[in-house]
Amino acid sequence: MDDSGGAAALKRPVRRRRTPVVVVTVPVLLACVAAAIGVVSRTADDVSSDLTDQEMTCCWEDGATPAWMSGRLGIRIPEGASDRRAGYKVGQRYDTGLLSFVLPSEEAETYTGRLIGKDTVMIENSRPEEKGYRPAAAFGRLGLPEPETFVQGLRKAGLCPDDLASPEGKYLQRCIDLFAHEFTPGTTRIYVRSTIEPSVTPPPAGQAS
Repeated sequence: MDDSGGAAALKRPVRRRRTPVVVVTVPVLLACVAAAIGVVSRTADDVSSDLTDQEMTCCWEDGATPAWMSGRLGIRIPEGASDRRAGYKVGQRYDTGLLSFVLPSEEAETYTGRLIGKDTVMIENSRPEEKGYRPAAAFGRLGLPEPETFVQGLRKAGLCPDDLASPEGKYLQRCIDLFAHEFTPGTTRIYVRSTIEPSVTPPPAGQAS
């Protein structure tokens, strides 16, 4: 029996199928990575923006009147003060109290002098925050611009009860950030911001005095 055909078949080379290889160049790879990072970044920015908006509008107490806040902070409001405003925001770890009122500039100078004492000087705001600055407890809640964004006409100081023995400072109950802004010639707005322990809660709006 002639088996030459079978032997020839055995001697034929076997062709192997080549697996396609995808070649990714460095520029293409970098572009893909950049696109992925961009998507993650935009998503993170959206989440951050949502959280910021939520924090700005959340947890403000209605009962925080200027008179109530004045008593909690130990900041006495002069009788002639106008446009009195206050706010109280509940936080996860600490609360924040806001107080603001307007005085003639000469009276404001006298008032802040009686508050900060002889050894303390209110300084200018040489490094203002950008126009869109929004702290967690913003004066924007009270319809006011943020004092940290002003340069001209602004003076500021940080005060604590332990450091003060001045005529007005002796009433101070908590550490405060104090701002005085002469927003028009002869007229100054006083801003006060204070961090407060969460155990202090304003009364309901109908019972506030």
